[in-house]
Amino acid sequence: MTTLKERVIVLTSYERSSLVRFLALYLGSVFALLAIIGYLFFENNRSSMISAMKFEMMYQGRMLSSEIIMKAMRTSEEMDELDVIEYLEKLDLCRFSVGYYDSNYEALYTTIENFKKFDETFFMQDNSCYTVVEDYSEHLGVRYIVLKENELTKILQALRIRIISYLVLSFILMGIVGYFLGRLFLQPVREQIEALDRFISDTTHELNTPISAILMTIQSLTSVEEKKIARLKASAQRLSMMYSSLTYRLEGKEEPDEAIWLDKVVSERIELMKELIEAKRLKVKVDTEPYTMMIAKRSAERLIDNLLSNAIKYSDVGDSIMISLKERVLKVQDTGIGMPHQVQADIFKRYERANKERGGFGIGLSIVLDICKRYSIKIDLLSKVGEGSTFILTFPKEGKR
Repeated sequence: MTTLKERVIVLTSYERSSLVRFLALYLGSVFALLAIIGYLFFENNRSSMISAMKFEMMYQGRMLSSEIIMKAMRTSEEMDELDVIEYLEKLDLCRFSVGYYDSNYEALYTTIENFKKFDETFFMQDNSCYTVVEDYSEHLGVRYIVLKENELTKILQALRIRIISYLVLSFILMGIVGYFLGRLFLQPVREQIEALDRFISDTTHELNTPISAILMTIQSLTSVEEKKIARLKASAQRLSMMYSSLTYRLEGKEEPDEAIWLDKVVSERIELMKELIEAKRLKVKVDTEPYTMMIAKRSAERLIDNLLSNAIKYSDVGDSIMISLKERVLKVQDTGIGMPHQVQADIFKRYERANKERGGFGIGLSIVLDICKRYSIKIDLLSKVGEGSTFILTFPKEGKR
């Protein structure tokens, strides 16, 4: 049960990263496509509405012009200005605001304020549509008939809002579909990782017995050369550390926190790896001050083990390792092979290795990152090819007692 819990947590972080990238690309493409479709649909409807409005206004303007001509033809006597204005006031054949102007652009009668543009037959200005119909015969003194429409802008705004609403709903729907598609595509990855975890679980279970037997046998040897025993111990300890890392990943056990002297843990783990250090003739310098923090003991041990093991692994014969613990900052520095910058971003990911020739399973540093996240420990890495690597852990202030 605890194994499944740990596996799901790790897998979910991978899924989340992949799913976010997939959805970002997918939703970005969907948004661009919907935006183009919405824009083209709106512009097409806008053009159609403007064309229809232009036709209607021009038609109504000509109808008014025809009525004025017919009135002038039916009237035998010349109408004075007051009679013309009275007639124009009563002439109401359309739903638009209307203005009647003479050849000097003076208003005979108008419901349109401050109109000055008589040189275009149809145009839009200040959210309104205007049509100008010119009667060259100037019947009843009317040279220009101007129509103004105020509703088209509101209709277009309502259309724009409706289109945007449909696009937002479509985008949400496509986002939901994309989410489930992403999870569906990631299912094979989940199955592969679970299969790998099962394989590692079975393998480590089989390793435990022979490792324990080797360690007990080494302790009972008396007539074998010390160098051979040291090599055996170093190899057995390396196997034991691999086993510990693998079981930590798969067990996912909750361990109680307690006040741990971290400087003592550092000394104990260095002593435990003495054979591995001596096998490579490494020079180890330790500079620590007393420091305690609330942490599970096994987590503290795994934290130091993996950092120290990583330093040993990537160091050459005769290199140096410096370990310091000062003012809540733990540094583990080696003068080994280092790693290129492009590798450093992924080195804490599970199963990632900086060097495939020297690397193990690619689990150790992912365990370090897990523990750091759990206890709010800030972790930094400084590394340069050929000069070595430095892991810097900054512990939270509340960690000290």
